Amino acid sequence: MTDNRPPRRRSASFPPEVLAEIHRAADQGVYEIRGFGAKRYLPTFDDLVFLGASVSRYPLEGYREKCETNITIGTRFAKKPIELKIPITIAGMSFGSLGAKAKEALGKAATEMGTSTTTGDGGMTEEERQSSKTLVYQVLPSRYGMNPDDLRRGDAIEVVVGQGAKPGGGGMLLGQKITKRVADMRTLPEGIDQRSASRHPDWTGPDDLAIKIKELREITDWEKPIYVKIGATRTSYDVALAVKAGADVVVLDGMQGGTGATQDVFIEHVGIPTLPAVRLAVNALKELGMHREVQLIVSGGIRTGADVAKAMALGADAVSIGTAALVAMGCNKAVHIEDYHALGTEPGYCHHCHTGLCPVGITTQEPELEARLAPEHGARLLKNYLTTMVLEAQTLARACGKSHLLNLEPEDLVALTMEAAAMAGVPLAGTDWIPGRGAT
Repeated sequence: MTDNRPPRRRSASFPPEVLAEIHRAADQGVYEIRGFGAKRYLPTFDDLVFLGASVSRYPLEGYREKCETNITIGTRFAKKPIELKIPITIAGMSFGSLGAKAKEALGKAATEMGTSTTTGDGGMTEEERQSSKTLVYQVLPSRYGMNPDDLRRGDAIEVVVGQGAKPGGGGMLLGQKITKRVADMRTLPEGIDQRSASRHPDWTGPDDLAIKIKELREITDWEKPIYVKIGATRTSYDVALAVKAGADVVVLDGMQGGTGATQDVFIEHVGIPTLPAVRLAVNALKELGMHREVQLIVSGGIRTGADVAKAMALGADAVSIGTAALVAMGCNKAVHIEDYHALGTEPGYCHHCHTGLCPVGITTQEPELEARLAPEHGARLLKNYLTTMVLEAQTLARACGKSHLLNLEPEDLVALTMEAAAMAGVPLAGTDWIPGRGAT
């Protein structure tokens, strides 16, 4: 019998995943909380390509001519700027969100590679301080775990105003991850959900931020570089105001940046992608005559050496990785499959950092799960990954004839799509046209 019914068509406005979320919200009456980062498609550095050298440019020989990678951070006011061997740093991820062994592994790998790690919310652990030669101490709105002694033990200070995954929102740590040790460090009740403030309690604007930065400088005898971290939103204004307030370094986190836990609606619908944010930040610094004097560290979706090189070509001094570092240590790896299934997911799709039931032992406080991550092994994996990223970035820089990653420039790039050309401010491939600016 012939079926004469018209073919089924799914709704563009209500595809299956939207229907499922509406049904879940109707059943539960609460927004979804999850970890990881944005899952929607966003323009990325993949939409840019390098113009390697040929006749009109002179490439460097890969095995004979050096391409340097060192970077100095905090040269504006700090008495003791930070010297890094590579321009790839480890972003702030809290003890609580991560287990102590994961923090130790991050520190060991960073030390071996000559770069820095960052504490995150909740304070400094001894494992992290001992394993990290260079440690950036975060000052967050929550003030959890913050104390003057640890502030002085840090090698730099990062004032966190916003985060790419949730600009305008505070951090979350659900009760199942608040063990006695985490609770004691944060002066919180054990096993109770923690929600951090969305803004600092003792200042309300850039003038107050300037006062806070001066206080931090005085308590550390003006030795430590002061970073200001912002989520990518009104980037031009925020960068300019951070510079005016006295920052040595601006850390810019695009909306691809991950998180341990926040509302899904924040992750997917707040902020702007890293790609346009870099250009806006660099332009703001140039307008103030502060580009390269105030260092710019870019984070949010950095995954490869190509991403590193492209961010630096657009004007960043360094990058920072969080999610990618955890992936290198085993996040979403196809092991312990039964534990992924228990969470209702599969390796490669897991975003259950907030549950404390991480199958590979990274984002957990459960002793049995945490035992799956040996710090030495995790550090070796991350070191290998960082080494690969550096080699990739050097390869691209040499192909463009550059003897230092910092010598990469926008002229080395073109865009493959009009939206990437407009966002990054580089020409569409095969043309001299930057959308929004007209032909030259």
